[in-house]
Formats: sequence, C-alpha cells, structure tokens
Amino acid sequence: MEIVQEQQLQNTEDRKVHDSHRNTSVTQQAQPQPQHPRFRKYKWWFRVSLYTIFVLAGQSTATLLVRLYYNNGGNSKWMTAFVQSAGFPVLIPLYFYLPTQTQPNNNSPKTKPKIFTLVSLYLLIGLLVTGENIMHSYGLQYLPLSTYSLLCETQLGFNALFSFFLNSQKFTAFIFNSIVLLTISASLLAVNAESESPIGLSRKKHVVGLFYTLGGSAALSLQLSLIQLSFEKVIKRKTFSAVLDMQLYTSFIATCACVVGLFVSGEWKTMDNEIKEYKNGKVSYVMTLFWTAVTWQMSCIGLVGLIHEVSSLFSNVIGSLALSIVPILAFMFFHDKMNNGVKCIALLLAVWGFLSYVYQNYLDDRDKRDGLEVPKSEVEVC
Repeated sequence: MEIVQEQQLQNTEDRKVHDSHRNTSVTQQAQPQPQHPRFRKYKWWFRVSLYTIFVLAGQSTATLLVRLYYNNGGNSKWMTAFVQSAGFPVLIPLYFYLPTQTQPNNNSPKTKPKIFTLVSLYLLIGLLVTGENIMHSYGLQYLPLSTYSLLCETQLGFNALFSFFLNSQKFTAFIFNSIVLLTISASLLAVNAESESPIGLSRKKHVVGLFYTLGGSAALSLQLSLIQLSFEKVIKRKTFSAVLDMQLYTSFIATCACVVGLFVSGEWKTMDNEIKEYKNGKVSYVMTLFWTAVTWQMSCIGLVGLIHEVSSLFSNVIGSLALSIVPILAFMFFHDKMNNGVKCIALLLAVWGFLSYVYQNYLDDRDKRDGLEVPKSEVEVC
C-alpha cells in the first residue's frame, strides 16, 4: 500500500514538473523574440521606399491636377489651397490597422508632452501649411507648370538654411554648391519672366507668381524643419501613429483656415458660376478636386514619414525629385514649351544643384552606416 502511494506521489510530481516545463515553453513562445538587426534594417528600408513612392506619385499627380483645374476654368486660389489639406479624412482608417501595444516609455509622464504644448505645435504648423498652400496656389495659376516646378527646387536651399539653425544640419561644400546653383536657376527664370508669361496673363501677375512660389517654397522648408524638431524635442515617439497624428491634426487646422479664407475673400460667391462654366462639366470639376485632395494627402504622409524615418533634409530632396519629374509630365500632357534656351539652362542648373544635395546625403548616410549597425532612425511601427 505504501509503495502504491509513493508511486502516485511520484507520478504527481512528474506531472507538475512536466506542466511547469510546458508552461515555461508556452510563455517563452508567447513573448516577442528580438528581431535580427538585418531584418529591422530591411523593414526600415521598406518604409523609406514606401514613403518615397507616396511623395513621388502623390506630389507630381496633385500638381498636374491643380494645373488641370486652372486650365479648365477654375479660378479660386482658396479652393486649391483647401483641397491640399482637406483630404485628411482618408487617413483615419489607418488608425484601425495599427497594433494596440505601445512602447513603455511613451506613457511616462516625464516623456509625454503636455496637451497645451501639442495643441500649440499643431496650430503653428497648421497655419504654416495654410500659408504655403495659398502661395503655391497663386504660383500654379500665374506660372507655366515647368517654370513653377523649377522654382520650387529652391526649397532645397531654404531647407539647408532652416535645418542649419533648427536641426543642427551642417553646411558642406556640396550643400553650398547646391544653394548657389538653385539660386541662379531661379534668377534666370525671374529675368525671363516676360517671355514666359502665360497667354492672357500680364507680366505683373507672372512676377507675382514667381514671388509667391518662392515664398511657398520657403514656408514648406520651414514647415519640414519644424516637424523634424517636433519629433525630436516634443513628441519623442518613434511610432507610425505619431506620423498620422502630425498629418491629421495639422491638416485639420489648415482646412479650417482655408474655409475661413474662402469666405473672407468672397471667393465662395463665385463658386456656383465656376462649377457651371467648368469646361468638362460638374462631375469632372468634383472629381478633379477630389483626387487632388487624395493625392496631396498621399504626398504629405510620405513627406512626414520621411522626416520621421530620416530627416527633413532627405524629405525635401525626395520632394524636389518629384518636382523634377513635373516639367516632363507638363510637356507631355499640357504641351508646356521646353525649347526656351533660358529655361533649359535653368533646368540643367536645378538638376545639378539637386544632384549635389543628393550626393551630400549619400555621404552622410555612409558615415552613419560606418558608425552604426542599423539606421539611427530605425523605429517600430506602433
């Protein structure tokens, strides 16, 4: 009898040990295993590539659609500024596809920014977006599309200046060379203003378009540098939800400001006639504005994502690459003249300046790879 009891006790102990090992194994399987550095690097490159595609496809398509709006009878600057930010609701469904877990340090009261700070930040950047949108609207209406795109290349120079003061970006010989070339390119286009004025527009409006485009480029560069500074100093969250928050809230503020501008300027009174007189009809009018709004948001989420993953400087370089594609598309779809000698020289100088900037980014990236096994901006999607 005692032998039987001892055997039963032994069997019970064996089952407990077996269950303990089994639970430990299950627990270990349930815990997330650390990812290999090379796999994390590939994920980072995938995100950067995806954001780059968003910028290239979104910005070039949106610019062409705005030009199409003006060519077919559209005349409202505040409406085109409005659609540049009004497409933000298309990003809301992305929140439902984000995992619920967060990084532990993100919830710490010491690292979590105050509500007032965030509201002030989003308000400042949102109003800056409004100013940039309205200035670019004037530029797109008063300039040929190829001239507008070349002038927008100057945002690289503005970005170098703002990044130097706000993001501790160093000045190098290649960046200085890029700024000089882009400045000469813009100056050539300004001197050539009279011969490049669109049909039906005075030289005065053409010059106004030049200055508004330069102002819009400066505003965009300042906006990108401020966003990078916000991620580093205020938000301090390495998550994709932080990118969505930045784009959604600033776009909402910019949209509200554009609605106010639409009513204060009195342009809302002419909207009925504009829709009726639109060359391709009401459906074409609505669809042009709708897809303009969607593609602008596609471009913006790409720009903000590149700032988050890399830097405002790199984001601006990709945006400038998209602008370099626009003159070719404008020649194909809108028959913009590219046989003007001054414009061709300006295009070559802009491309040269762009390549100088890209090469400097390549050198910076190579230095980082020499010192780090994975990219510094490597983050987890949350």
